[in-house]
Amino acid sequence: MAMADFTCTTSPLLLYPFIILILFISSINHHFHFFPCSHSHSHHSPSNDNHPPISPENTRNIFQPNSNPTPDSDVVVDGGRGVEKGKKKSPFERMEEGLARARAVIKAASRSRSYTSNKVERFVPRGSVYINSHAFHQSHVEMEKRFRVWPYREGEPPLFHEGPMADIYSIEGQLIDELVGGKSPFLARNPNEAIVYFVPISITNIIRFVYRPYTNYSRDRLQNIVKDYIGIVSSKYPYWNRSSGADHFLVSCHDWAPDVSAADPKFYQYFIRVLCNANSSEGFRPAIDVSMPEIYLNYGLEEPPKLSRESTNRSILAFFAGGAHGDIRNHLFAYWKEKDVDVCVYEYLPETLNYTQLMGQSKFCLCPSGYEVASPRIVESIYSGCVPVIISDSYVLPFSDVLNWSRFSVHIPVVKIPEIKKILLGISMEEYLEKQRGVVQVQRHFVMNRPAKPYDLMHMVMHSVWLRRLNLRLPLPPPP
Repeated sequence: MAMADFTCTTSPLLLYPFIILILFISSINHHFHFFPCSHSHSHHSPSNDNHPPISPENTRNIFQPNSNPTPDSDVVVDGGRGVEKGKKKSPFERMEEGLARARAVIKAASRSRSYTSNKVERFVPRGSVYINSHAFHQSHVEMEKRFRVWPYREGEPPLFHEGPMADIYSIEGQLIDELVGGKSPFLARNPNEAIVYFVPISITNIIRFVYRPYTNYSRDRLQNIVKDYIGIVSSKYPYWNRSSGADHFLVSCHDWAPDVSAADPKFYQYFIRVLCNANSSEGFRPAIDVSMPEIYLNYGLEEPPKLSRESTNRSILAFFAGGAHGDIRNHLFAYWKEKDVDVCVYEYLPETLNYTQLMGQSKFCLCPSGYEVASPRIVESIYSGCVPVIISDSYVLPFSDVLNWSRFSVHIPVVKIPEIKKILLGISMEEYLEKQRGVVQVQRHFVMNRPAKPYDLMHMVMHSVWLRRLNLRLPLPPPP
């Protein structure tokens, strides 16, 4: 099996005039704006003067057992201003009340160690692989009941509404297609029904179509396209200004995606970035942003992944094969590349060996960060029933709000790369088997289905967005 290295393909010829025009305009005006609109960048964020700022007091984390949130009976859904008795409530007020009820039900389920549902639950998450399985289960039930997304309709492909459907950035295109293609059960019928708003921009396609040929690596054009798009929808609709972007999200797996907000951090202060490149040392904010797994799709979704549950017949202690991408892998190669019979590390796998088979024969699969923190090998190792060994110092792991990664993976800091064999041999067979059973247990959460299914990868990403919105108490609009 080929390594999961991605190379962008050449832009279609039909787009060349379009790209030349963009680059020509960009060369005239370095502060390039893709959208022809009256929106001005002299104001770094849409006006929000009539709404109180979002503060830490407006957030809560219902999944943290040590947190001390406002008691259920004290939940205030109107920002403390009160709703006049007998006054008809707005859709926004009713939505906030519904979220308050969801929080109360989830906390009650956590306390009672049970759940409430109006349908038969075909899967009930239980076990130590979850931080709080009862809260997670009830949260997923409430998400299916209440979570509604409105994808903005503005913009045209290929920069908007579509993305890569295969290769290493495939999760970006698959999620965009799920949300804008009318396939998701979470789609709102109208924007007033939504509790979150999706900004349907493909960072990968911007890099592919706007930046080719590469003349420089400045992020200006990328940042201006995203900023102009938000400027358009915030001037046309009230939703961004109402929340300062706290109920808006963007999905991207490209390495450049975190740089979208670098030029104006204040503007994106509350904006939810759903990223593969979830690097806490480079501005990823675990309480606001969402980490999603990087997944390599050879042929889109024509073939479902083959999941291995085998815990025996794994004769290899540890395995890795991949390119020398970045300092961490170079450090790994310096100590272990083709030097040990138990820790099998390759840069280029010999043609006589099979990548997937070797993962299936290994107890532990090494998952070092490359140029960026995320790697598709984590998902590949989970598919193979191989315990992932995370070799990274700043990677915020996907779904770590609900999954207890210590139960089905091993974390080795970069400075301890020379000790890999000693660390892994120090794990008893009993502990290994427990971790391996945990890997099998979480496999369903990393499988991408189209259409999405409850508790699969897409639902887990949506659940992560749902949690960010659920943990936030937005101020209500001012009275007319």
